[in-house]
Amino acid sequence: MNRDHNNIWENCLRIIKDNVPFISYRTWFEPIVPIKLDNDILTIQVPSPFFYEYLEEQYIDILRKTLRKELGAGAKLEYSVVVDNNLNANNKPYTVKLPTNQNNNLKNRPVAASSFHDDSAIKNPFVIPGIQKLNIDPQLKQDNTFDNFIEGECNRLARSASYAVAQKPGGTAFNPLMLYGNSGLGKTHLAQAIGIEVKERFPEKIVLYVNANKFQTQFSEATRNNNRNDFLHFYQMIDVLIIDDVQEFAGKEKTQETFFHIFNHLHQTGKQLILTSDKPPIELKGLEQRLLSRFKWGLTADLQIPDFETRMNILRKKIYKDGIEIPEEVLEYIASHINSNVRELEGALISLLAQATLNKKEINIDLAIKMINKLVKCSVREITIDYITKTVCDYFNLPIDSLGVKTRKRETVQARQIAMYFSKSMTKSSLAAIGSQIGGKDHATVLHACRTVANLKDTDKNFKVYLDEIENRLKY
Repeated sequence: MNRDHNNIWENCLRIIKDNVPFISYRTWFEPIVPIKLDNDILTIQVPSPFFYEYLEEQYIDILRKTLRKELGAGAKLEYSVVVDNNLNANNKPYTVKLPTNQNNNLKNRPVAASSFHDDSAIKNPFVIPGIQKLNIDPQLKQDNTFDNFIEGECNRLARSASYAVAQKPGGTAFNPLMLYGNSGLGKTHLAQAIGIEVKERFPEKIVLYVNANKFQTQFSEATRNNNRNDFLHFYQMIDVLIIDDVQEFAGKEKTQETFFHIFNHLHQTGKQLILTSDKPPIELKGLEQRLLSRFKWGLTADLQIPDFETRMNILRKKIYKDGIEIPEEVLEYIASHINSNVRELEGALISLLAQATLNKKEINIDLAIKMINKLVKCSVREITIDYITKTVCDYFNLPIDSLGVKTRKRETVQARQIAMYFSKSMTKSSLAAIGSQIGGKDHATVLHACRTVANLKDTDKNFKVYLDEIENRLKY
């Protein structure tokens, strides 16, 4: 048998080429360089730590089988990993030797990513297959600019950091930039403002905004069509990637794994990531720890409920933009009574304008009082999984953390099932997200809980009374 390391590797490649997709072979195996063969240990050089990690996670089985076929049962593989950003005295990249070990600590630190693909062959999940990357639509709403975003104490840090990122994407310490806060406070507006500003300042940069649910749908489609590599490579060529509502990744392990690799590649190649969430990383449930740790690498900034002055400025900006005159006392009344979020504030103003226009009435304080009273009376409290969990636990006099304890106590199990039932019917969260936030359960457990509660509701009168009383508390 020829024991030359080049021949051994060539023999391995012949087998691998027949067992993996061609684009995967070109991307992950052609760049590998065999270095030496010492006894039964073959050393290969790979371009980056990310490359090593991906091979270990995705292709270790075929590597192990082909090496054993060539070298016998005692075959071993070592990696010589190039670390490009660390040059020695001879201006050559350092290499780090690593054994094949999927528990290697390399996974717990930032890693570099490589890119070996033909952009023209990559499929764009937003439009039609084969589209060139320069034609990528950034998916931004053009009204969501910095000029249209009202700054106040409630959002000053988030706004300042966002503007700094837009001036120098990928070149600040704010990478990733994570914006978090309750619904309607301007997270999406601010995140998209970064994208719009970047496109104006750097037209050549590829900017993309995508909601986490859209990302998940695209990933599922790519998996069904065996286009997962194209999906990965498409996102790896983005210069500024904006992912909205990352909490929706909860419980979706494969999606998280893919986003983990995309994140690593973009971050280590100096690209900018902007993330939004309804909670800070420390409070997100159902997400892998290695992903959460990366969310903390840059800056996490919150958006809070706007104070009175900020609410007034928002209303003034809105009527100025629309060319409408409204008495200051009317604006003050609206700002005083609608204080939960920006979206409801603007909605109240639109409702007032509609009332005045349709009924041909003058916009005055009396009309504002009538409209606001009706709006507040009819408005429904924003219902979240956390709010449902707290309401159910209060009803049964249980501590909130009891729903996360593994127990067969009937009252605890039933309360958990009821919380899951209302979370499914009263929120837009996925079964996986509900399960991860209520007891760390999977989607099948949530589905079973919903069916159990629905059956008891139809067959047990006392149980139905419980549900009706809890529902009333949730709504009112």
